[in-house]
Amino acid sequence: MKMMGMIMFLLLPLAVLAYICWHVWMLMACATVWKVAAVAVMVAAFLLLFASIGRFTDSLPMPLATAVYETGTSSIIVMLYLFMTFLLLDVLRLLHVVPRQLLTANWWTLGGIALLMVAVFSYGNLHYRHKYRQPLTLTTGKPLSKPVRMVMVSDLHLGYHTQRTELARWVDIINAEQPDMVLIAGDIIDGSMRPLLEQHMDEEMRRLKAPVYACLGNHEYYSGCLEAQQFYKSAGIRLLSDEALTVGDVCIIGRDDRTNQHRKSLGKIMAEAAARQSADSSGIKEKYTILLDHQPYHLEQAERQGVDFQFSGHTHHGQVWPASWVTDAIYECAFGEHQRGGTRYYVSSGLGIWGGKFRIGTRSEYIVAELRSK
Repeated sequence: MKMMGMIMFLLLPLAVLAYICWHVWMLMACATVWKVAAVAVMVAAFLLLFASIGRFTDSLPMPLATAVYETGTSSIIVMLYLFMTFLLLDVLRLLHVVPRQLLTANWWTLGGIALLMVAVFSYGNLHYRHKYRQPLTLTTGKPLSKPVRMVMVSDLHLGYHTQRTELARWVDIINAEQPDMVLIAGDIIDGSMRPLLEQHMDEEMRRLKAPVYACLGNHEYYSGCLEAQQFYKSAGIRLLSDEALTVGDVCIIGRDDRTNQHRKSLGKIMAEAAARQSADSSGIKEKYTILLDHQPYHLEQAERQGVDFQFSGHTHHGQVWPASWVTDAIYECAFGEHQRGGTRYYVSSGLGIWGGKFRIGTRSEYIVAELRSK
């Protein structure tokens, strides 16, 4: 069953690519050699995606590696929108709304589609670069000596396409909020450690003026979990991996990513934390508990354990429409605020992004949360 799913995962993009190439071939009113060249460029752009996934970029000069990564990962999103455009035109042709001549040897149609793609992806890139500030008010009946201000982010995906200059801008945005703490729900690293090490991104993270607490994401495992943990340490990030930590009136719990099938259960983590605090008159149940769990599966677990608030990421809310419909169908909550019993949740669409820097129908965001007494 798993093998069949893998085959379908590989065959479906190839079928979509063939469909798009055929339409472009039919629309180009020129010599065959130019048609072959155009199709070759599209196929090459798509194949660069596998060069990025396979980490062949690590052996290339940094500027070339960046170009390969951005071209390859952007191609899959461009393909999605070209596929939808050609599919719509084919349906309209079958309904006799669009004449056949419009889809055969027609530079006007091809030029119009090209302009549409430029407009859509220019908007998508500008929308990605705008970081949406999401305010969030959390109230509790548990004792607080003072309000707690937190900036929460997820899915930075630092790497070939999110480099130090962009990280510096994000650090400035976070510092401007003057938080008491910064919480990161995993996927700080995209895939390769090389750009982070060569550009000394740990130095940029250490510019954050508040304590930083984070859990692991699935991409930390893709990059090499030990190397990722070493980067966390050098960047001044307090990693919580199946661990609870009391910070003032707040208890922060960080789960290992579900990529690790042997991670501890949430109940066990909380029981161990309660046992360590048994000598303290203020136990874990008296603290406001915040759970960092990268992937928002099984939200009922936090509710059963009496967690006050869970912060997750991972979904990116699909990054672009209509992929957002897919994440909405998969997850109980794929984006935004949610409530189960006495537990509140927030699933972030991410500050950064994987692959092509486009946000269409979704947003890049950071959350500014104020924890106050009722």
